[in-house]
Amino acid sequence: MIKLYKFLKQYTVHIIAVIVLVFLQVISNLYLPTLMSDIVDKGIVNQDINYIYKIGGIMLLVTAGGIIAAIAANFLSSKAAVGLGKILRDKIFTKVESFSLHEFDKIGTATLITRTTNDVTQVQQVTVMLLSLMIFAPLTCIGGVVMALQEDRTLSWILVAILPLLAAIIAVLLTKGLPLFKSMQVKLDKLNLVLRENLTGIRVIRAFNRIDREKRRFDDANTDLMDVTIRVNKLMAVMMPVMMFIMNITSVAIIWFGSIQIDNGKMQVGSLMAFIQYAMQILFSLLMLTLLFIFIPRAQASAIRINEVLDTKVDIIDPVKAIEADSEKGHVEFRDVTFSYHGSEQPALSNINFRANPGEITAIIGGTGSGKSTLANLIPRFYDVDSGSILVDGVDIREMSQESLRAKIGLVPQKTVLFSGTINENIRYGKEDATFDEIKHAADVAQATDFILEMKEGFDHYIAGSGTNVSGGQKQRLSIARALVRKPEIYIFDDSFSALDFKTDAKLRASLKPEIAESTVFIITQRVATVMNSDRIIVLDEGRIVGIGKHKALIKTCEVYREIVSSQLSEEELA
Repeated sequence: MIKLYKFLKQYTVHIIAVIVLVFLQVISNLYLPTLMSDIVDKGIVNQDINYIYKIGGIMLLVTAGGIIAAIAANFLSSKAAVGLGKILRDKIFTKVESFSLHEFDKIGTATLITRTTNDVTQVQQVTVMLLSLMIFAPLTCIGGVVMALQEDRTLSWILVAILPLLAAIIAVLLTKGLPLFKSMQVKLDKLNLVLRENLTGIRVIRAFNRIDREKRRFDDANTDLMDVTIRVNKLMAVMMPVMMFIMNITSVAIIWFGSIQIDNGKMQVGSLMAFIQYAMQILFSLLMLTLLFIFIPRAQASAIRINEVLDTKVDIIDPVKAIEADSEKGHVEFRDVTFSYHGSEQPALSNINFRANPGEITAIIGGTGSGKSTLANLIPRFYDVDSGSILVDGVDIREMSQESLRAKIGLVPQKTVLFSGTINENIRYGKEDATFDEIKHAADVAQATDFILEMKEGFDHYIAGSGTNVSGGQKQRLSIARALVRKPEIYIFDDSFSALDFKTDAKLRASLKPEIAESTVFIITQRVATVMNSDRIIVLDEGRIVGIGKHKALIKTCEVYREIVSSQLSEEELA
């Protein structure tokens, strides 16, 4: 948790002000019982009304000063804590944005969301308490002990007997609480994971009538979280009555032995009242510290999880001196590339070698799990290769900056992603400064203009999150338009025509041809009809190239390709 306070540097002035204000608040609280003692022992006993008014006025001023200091301290500590929360969310988001797909696979999306929201909130709440209570409670406790000793040393032995008991209670609560708070955050991760899967997969769940099963999964995760939370709340439920019982017993003991002191003439009534106030301040400060120590373990668990994200070593980083690939345009070469996913026993791709040039269409085809999309993800450097190298425009992509590399690429991913916003904004996502004419042209080429103009708002039609208010084919065409408006050197179409009917597919490929004539194009697909006219067809099987060439040649030389073709085309079409 301490590690996170490096992000509070810009709030140094606020923190110093909080310390000063809390110190003034403590002085105010400690001074009031002494003034009250004076009123009782000197004003009321002597029946000096002027003295009572005088000391009473001072008490009002001291109280007002303490209230103002407390309000200002709470305001500044809250501002610093909220600022810390904002900084942490920014840092986590920025860090996550730099993750390769490997880090996403390793950590998990659900837990990243929890860490950015719930965990940061836990740290933020405890920071407010730390900036106020962590200073206020010890000062009040120490000051209360000093002032109590000044009032009566004999009664102070009661506090000596009580304080070790309170310390033991705090130690037990800490020992029991820390594992539970860590477990609570893990259970919350699981709940978020189940909920996220249910929300994103609702169509599949309903289609297969698995609503009851998903309810049971959610109920199990929810019950696990509830059980841990109940155990935590039991600790809190036990703590408060025990603490109040100890405080009340302490008050009774002080009054009992204090009355004996008064009866023997060794103590005045005002001093006893002041001693009781100091004792209560000491015990309340310990109670506040106990509450703080109860919340700290949960925040500590959250802080550890936040630090795990911030300290994650990113696999894919830019070189110190990036090389600009400007001598060539659109050349892509794989040199003996091998790649494995984290934790897998077998490589997803092995010994991949080929070269693609501008003006050529390279199609990649193969069965499910053959490594087609994996190959496509290596070109923009979403993953780093295990061995070998990928060259873009004659430069190893690991020697280029990620920004300059991806500026050369227009990607249409296998899983179409649209963002909440207008159609105009979604297409412009490919090029921020695109004019409306460029957007319109990209939509025309992608065969999207017709259905866009049929919508009431046209290009200003609002797309819901993940594109849930448009069909699969419409999403694909908008995604293609987003890549086209960029006018990149390299196009990667990863199974981007699967949701289109054959008529639209044919029209789209015909309109694409002049648009991508000078670019290097990769088409990843399972449709033979889509790749038949490609300049180069790469056939993958179990992560290896088993055939490379044109359609007619591969039918004769590659058995895997021949099987794929025969499964999709009739004998007449094949002839």
